[in-house]
Amino acid sequence: MFPIRDHNPSMRTPYVTIGLIIVNVVMFLLTMPWAGNMLGLWERLALYPAAVTEGYLLSGLVTHMFLHAGLMHIGGNMLFLWIFGDNLEDQMGHLGFLAFYLACGLAAAFAQIIPDPSSGVPMVGASGAIAGVMGGYLLLFPRARVDVLVIIVIIIKIFTLPAWVMLGLWLGIQILGGFATLGAEGGVAYWAHAGGFLAGTILALPLFLRRGGPNFWQRTHGHPPHPAIAYPPSRIPQVRR
Repeated sequence: MFPIRDHNPSMRTPYVTIGLIIVNVVMFLLTMPWAGNMLGLWERLALYPAAVTEGYLLSGLVTHMFLHAGLMHIGGNMLFLWIFGDNLEDQMGHLGFLAFYLACGLAAAFAQIIPDPSSGVPMVGASGAIAGVMGGYLLLFPRARVDVLVIIVIIIKIFTLPAWVMLGLWLGIQILGGFATLGAEGGVAYWAHAGGFLAGTILALPLFLRRGGPNFWQRTHGHPPHPAIAYPPSRIPQVRR
């Protein structure tokens, strides 16, 4: 299940969102094995919970957000950031959104460290920070429409779901995955995702309250505070047996 777009237009150019995507792509190109892992950036910039617990390599708390382990990893993360990031940047302003993004990434890192502070497995990826963006998005626009591509074996279909359904399902998967992999070495940083999501929801609360809190929802009915984009129906060619 992949979100491919939302119906929530932004009113100004999301320079920070675009900049974050560019930095992540550049870092990905510099750290891939087929690029020679230039200057050993992967080893130096990843987050090592055991080292942070001992007070070493603290810079990894931030730099890990700009490393990715493969094409699917960075592709999925940048897609989520592009879909949901522009709307929060629109509401928070450029510098406010950047501070929010980094704070969510830090919260996600600690959420991953706390369950296993002695782990020597490196953590990389922007997904914790992006999960925070998704949490803030859910608070502000719970009924914004999101187009989701669902692939089940050979069945391919696009559904339009309210943000609260799509993001709620995503959060539920992270929590279940976290409990299912307790004590496992490596894999997906489920607790970083859940922690980032919770941090994003909390950090977006001041903005939500400035907009009027529950009155904001009453005025917008959970939809974006501006007209939604109406896309033409998506046509996916049928695959005959």
